[in-house]
Amino acid sequence: MSVKLQHLQHYDPEIYETIIQETKRQTETLELIASENFVSPAVLEACGQEMTNKYAEGYPGKRYYGGCEYVDAAEEMAKSRARELFGAEHVNVQPHAGSQANIAAFFSVLSPGDRVLGMNLSHGGHLTHGSPVNFSGRIFDFSFYGVGKETGCIDLNEVEDVATRTRPKLIVTGASAYSREIDYVGFRTVADKVGAYLISDIAHPAGLIAAGLIPSPVPHCHIVTATTHKTLRGPRGGIIIVGKDAENDLGLKTLKGRSKLWSEVVDSNVFPGFQGGPLMHIIAAKAVAFKEALSPRFKEYSKQVIVNAKCLAENLLEFGFEVVSGGTDTHVMLVDLRNKGLTGKEAEARLESAGITVNKNMVPFDTQSPFVTSGIRIGSPALTTRGMKEPDMRCIAELIHRLLSSAPSESILNSVRADVAQLCAGFPLFVL
Repeated sequence: MSVKLQHLQHYDPEIYETIIQETKRQTETLELIASENFVSPAVLEACGQEMTNKYAEGYPGKRYYGGCEYVDAAEEMAKSRARELFGAEHVNVQPHAGSQANIAAFFSVLSPGDRVLGMNLSHGGHLTHGSPVNFSGRIFDFSFYGVGKETGCIDLNEVEDVATRTRPKLIVTGASAYSREIDYVGFRTVADKVGAYLISDIAHPAGLIAAGLIPSPVPHCHIVTATTHKTLRGPRGGIIIVGKDAENDLGLKTLKGRSKLWSEVVDSNVFPGFQGGPLMHIIAAKAVAFKEALSPRFKEYSKQVIVNAKCLAENLLEFGFEVVSGGTDTHVMLVDLRNKGLTGKEAEARLESAGITVNKNMVPFDTQSPFVTSGIRIGSPALTTRGMKEPDMRCIAELIHRLLSSAPSESILNSVRADVAQLCAGFPLFVL
């Protein structure tokens, strides 16, 4: 544990103990949840420091509070580093999470009731892209595109067909459980044909995009949103990115008819639109993570994330698992367990009992409920952060096979637990 907790240990031993046990759990288990990662000691330290005391509503140089000289400097560093990282004209680093980034981005181009086209949640889409229980589905009129039944990949012809039929004001790209690269040029072509804005949510692959390893949506989308805590390996939070081409498009109007820059519109929808005081300690930690992501070592790390994911997917296929779309281009894969006679809920519980953490996930054309599912989602970022490579991925695939390809028994569970413990013992939580 890189942050000392002696005061907490003395004042609140109960909470202290939960932190100790959570640290132990992370250290002694194989973290394969695709949306999780381990921050560096420097990011961890930045998350727990005195900037948490500071109210700083507004933006640098335009705060509603005094005493903001140093938090202004931290926020400006975060913005500057993020602009360099993504080749952006403007970045807002204040969103508390990806959901807050998305609601601010949506309201930058939409009014309640407007039509939106997003990816089907059961095909890999995200909760904030139109789920009826989420703000997005409750406020806007969503239609959906999905993946092909045979390919498991997005079919842009279907996207265009749905867009032509529904005439959305906005098209949203991005997903939480889609393993292939997204054709942003193709999506922009469709958006232009139907007169729609284009927003990309890169919460999952943001780090891989920042490292230049997969295509970036920034040159092609009006607005891009992301989280900082997945493949970017930063603190929990969100950001909104505006590219140079979008910033030159003065298509947004105020009620008074004056054209506004996208950056102005986005910023006003974050604050005062949907958030009050920013979390300045987290913004400082975002700045640290962006600096790390600008380093050559981060690019090498990100390359290994993709190599590890491909290796793990290939080995699972060899063990007879069905990987949706047949593999991955990124950090994530979706495993359909129907040929194993298992539900995602059962598989998640069995793996966790042996020290392997995944999450149940719907697969395309699933017949189970979202609370049961027919699949599991697996990702490589966290274990790559610990320094694991291809031989370890082959070992992990074999452990998953032992647990899920036969009836559970105490002897199998015990042997896998022992192997998990041995593997984890060789890798600390963070290696840079």
